Amino acid sequence: MTWLQNVFNFLALSILRLFAFLPYGLTIQTGYGLGCLVAHIPNERAKVVKTNLRLCFPNLSADEIDSLALEHWKLFGRSVIERSRIWLGSGKQITDIVTINSAITLGDRKPRLLINPHFVGLEGGFMTLSVLASAHDWPRGAGLYQNMKNPFFNQKMIEWRNRFGGKSIERQSRLRDLIREIQTGNFIFIAPDIDLGPRDSVFVPFFGIQTNTITSVSRLARLSGAEVCLMTTTLNPDRKAYTCNISAPLPNFPTDDVEADTARLNKYIEDLVRERPAEYYWVHKRFKHRPPGEPSLYN
Repeated sequence: MTWLQNVFNFLALSILRLFAFLPYGLTIQTGYGLGCLVAHIPNERAKVVKTNLRLCFPNLSADEIDSLALEHWKLFGRSVIERSRIWLGSGKQITDIVTINSAITLGDRKPRLLINPHFVGLEGGFMTLSVLASAHDWPRGAGLYQNMKNPFFNQKMIEWRNRFGGKSIERQSRLRDLIREIQTGNFIFIAPDIDLGPRDSVFVPFFGIQTNTITSVSRLARLSGAEVCLMTTTLNPDRKAYTCNISAPLPNFPTDDVEADTARLNKYIEDLVRERPAEYYWVHKRFKHRPPGEPSLYN
C-alpha cells in the first residue's frame, strides 16, 4: 500500500468518525450537498446513472431524466455520509434512523432469506436488524459481501457490519457453510440485483431488458428449505428517517424452475423501484453483461 493510499484511508476514516457524532441534520445536508456536487462534475458514474434511467424509463423526457438523476445523487450522497452513524455509531443512533416494520415474527428461528434490493437505505436496514437481534437474543444476521478493491476498508467494513454479532460471508464461500447458517435460523441477507458476471446467472427481464441475474436465491431456498421475504429500507414521507419493511414469505417460492423464480424476483424488485425510483442504486452497471452477440449498453 502506497503512502498516498495510507493518507487517503486515514482522512476518509477521520471524516467518517467525525460525522458519526455530528448533529444528524447536518449530516443529511452535507450528504445532499456532496451528491449534488458529484452530479454536476463530469464522471463515468454520472453517465452510468443517466444511461440506466433512460433504459428503464424510456418515456421520460431528457429534462425528467436529468431531474431524477440529480435527486438520486442527492439521496446517494446522503446515504454515504449517513453510513458514518450506521457503521460507527451506537445501537441507539442506528435505531433512531431506521424503524423495522415486519410481517414475520422476528426471532422465531425459521430458516429465511431476506432479499435486500439496492436502495440507498440498504445498510441501515441490515444494521438495525443486527442491533435488535443482539438486544433481544435473536439469531444473528449474516450478509453476503463482495470484496472491495481497497483492502483496508474491506476489512473495516467487515468489522463494522459484524460489531453487533452479525456475520459477513464472502460470496465465494462454501455453499454448505451458508446453508448451515440458514438452517440454524440466522437472518441471511442477499442483494441479488447486481451484475456479478455469467457464473451461476441467467438472463431474465428487468424493466423489459434481458438482465444478467444471479440464481442463488432460488437455489439456496430449495436446498435449505428457507422462506424468502423481501426487505426494503426506504425513506419515510418526511424524509427524516427510514423504515425497513420485511414482507411475508413469497408464495410458492421457490419452484422447480430456477429461471422462472429469478425472473419473478426481478419483477418484485422492479415494482419496488418504480414506487421510489430516486432511491435505487443507479450507479451500478446493472446491464453490464449482455446476451451473446449484443453490444454493450454503456458505450
